[in-house]
Amino acid sequence: MSTTLPVADGRSVRGYARQLARRHPRLLWSALALHVAAAVTTLAAPRLLGDLVEAVETGTTAGHVDRVMLVLAGFVVASAVLTRYARYVSQVLGEQVLAELREDFVSNALALPVGVVESAGSGDLLTRTSRDVDQLGWSVRWALPEWTIAVVTAVLTFGAALSVGWWVALPCAMGVPALVVGLRWYLSRAKDGYLRESATYSRINATLTETVEGARTVEALGLADEQVRRLDDDCRESYWAERYTLYLRTVFFPAMELSYLIPTVLTLLTGGWLYTRGDVSLGEVTAATLYVQMLIDPVDRIVSILDELQMGAASLARLLGVAQVPDDREVTGRKPDDEKLDAHDVRFAYVPGRDVLHGVSLDVGVGERLAMVGPSGAGKSTLGRLLAGIHPPRTGEVTVGGVGLVELPLGDLRGHVALVTQEHHVFAGTLRDNLALAAPGADDDQVLAALDAVDATGWVSSLDDGLDTRVGSGGRALSAAQAQQVALARLVLADPHTLVLDEATSLIDPRSARHLERSLAAVLDGRTVIAIAHRLFSAHDADRVAVVEDGVVTELGSHDELVAAGGSYAALWDSWHGRG
Repeated sequence: MSTTLPVADGRSVRGYARQLARRHPRLLWSALALHVAAAVTTLAAPRLLGDLVEAVETGTTAGHVDRVMLVLAGFVVASAVLTRYARYVSQVLGEQVLAELREDFVSNALALPVGVVESAGSGDLLTRTSRDVDQLGWSVRWALPEWTIAVVTAVLTFGAALSVGWWVALPCAMGVPALVVGLRWYLSRAKDGYLRESATYSRINATLTETVEGARTVEALGLADEQVRRLDDDCRESYWAERYTLYLRTVFFPAMELSYLIPTVLTLLTGGWLYTRGDVSLGEVTAATLYVQMLIDPVDRIVSILDELQMGAASLARLLGVAQVPDDREVTGRKPDDEKLDAHDVRFAYVPGRDVLHGVSLDVGVGERLAMVGPSGAGKSTLGRLLAGIHPPRTGEVTVGGVGLVELPLGDLRGHVALVTQEHHVFAGTLRDNLALAAPGADDDQVLAALDAVDATGWVSSLDDGLDTRVGSGGRALSAAQAQQVALARLVLADPHTLVLDEATSLIDPRSARHLERSLAAVLDGRTVIAIAHRLFSAHDADRVAVVEDGVVTELGSHDELVAAGGSYAALWDSWHGRG
């Protein structure tokens, strides 16, 4: 059952923004000071031009006009220089903030409980990692600095307009009601609209990912038409979500354009009327009109960029929401007495009310090799994941050395028990980088020894660049079997005491798998190994075999004991051995 990762509320977003601002006080105040200085220099032009108009009206000289133009040019140059450095400092601040946002998101994403990642699906997390990060990057790099410049410019320009005369406030005030009503109408709807829009992208990505990754299954079961219908439904929902946000913009922006014109027109009318009465000069009317006209650009940018900031805020809320997923661990600080692994009365459900494990109890001795077998869907992999601490049990407990697995920090847990499945990922980078993830301090001899332990030396030595060969996306493609060997080599380097192998050699041919498991046995001597397998030679070599059926352990004993008992395992062995 798919779930959606949470989204942070407005209070959390604002708190995080303040936290980021407090990390960079020098850059923040430097950028603000430069923006103020740049805005102040632009305000000289209307006053100079107003004085010049008044001087021309009363009579002036060409030399005076030249001097005024020279001073005006100086302010223009100063404004350009200050604006350049203000934008530069803002960009530096934006890049640093964005880098920290990305680092925080990656840290939060990596700390997500594996069970939550699986239930949420790849689409939601992928959309947050790609589209939301890109949208937030655009907002931080461009929208936020530009909006800050616009706010500073608008405030200073309005102050300069008032310095001409108090009467200028009246025309400006007449444009406020339409602006406020439009903003309230838009802002009350925009955030939910953009969150809904982003959520639809997540669903599209999820459907596409599931279809592509399971293409063979989709084709084999004749589900292509069903998947197409699902994608059509997702696209249709995305269409309506985008149409709604487009509707908001098409209503909001024209209304704002009208509110901008009102103050300019009223300033001319009011100023003209006061001039005819002799209450103000022609220069003051000119300066006031120019200042009010100058207000249009920053106010328009404030309103326009609000749209980008709304999308950025929605993306930030989705990125911060990843950190709000409750941890499935309750670290107590207790230390295990030994490496003995025990499960007691364990029950677990992926979907509430539908347990897949029903009161399983199992003890695994230190250094024991336990095989788990049973029909598909019996709960073997689920039990293995609980024994590896991937999922906490719904009831009961799984302990190592008397301490619950969910009581151990994740880093400590992986030193005690680790899980390897048939699903492996090859990271973009060199082969050495892929292996060193498990043991960053490992030297080449240790890496090669790990590869030798998993029978990978042959194909690795044939690579032109050896361990420096680039693999993964953009590099050499590894076969499924080679990727599985790389994952097993990582496990050897990680050096946990207990290993849970969930069909970890399933992608390797049976003869090679047999040889590989025997090679691994020498490396893993003295360690606890829990092997979940369909190939029963793994069970034959194990110390004990646990037969899992319908979410319970129905048989437990050595291979010979279970064969002699004539139960489910004996039937499985006869059937498998008969085919061999």
